[in-house]
Amino acid sequence: MEILIQIEELIMFLGCIYLFSRLNLKWWWFPVLLLLPDLAMIGYAFNSATGAITYNIIHFKGTAVIIGLYGLAKDNRKLMLIGIILLAHATMDRAIGTGLKYFDGFWHTSLSTEPFL
Repeated sequence: MEILIQIEELIMFLGCIYLFSRLNLKWWWFPVLLLLPDLAMIGYAFNSATGAITYNIIHFKGTAVIIGLYGLAKDNRKLMLIGIILLAHATMDRAIGTGLKYFDGFWHTSLSTEPFL
């Protein structure tokens, strides 16, 4: 079952690449922006609970969809871009087996309790 989830996430990631292509931006922006959501890990500098909250808000796919759809409704390309990048990053993370974080530690996620590597 785990492999099916990873394949599903990979397909959604490819969908994000397609949506990004529709914004007519230079392609080098995609890999540059793709890792920005990991800045949400800064919360772990305070404690595990704060880190989990900041990480989960940014990596929650619902956040990405709401921002992206709001951008679409308002014809705001920047918000659409933010939504696409957030969704692409979340699906990329899930495809490699990392999920939303629990409060007790960085590696205790909704998908596993062990480090990926």
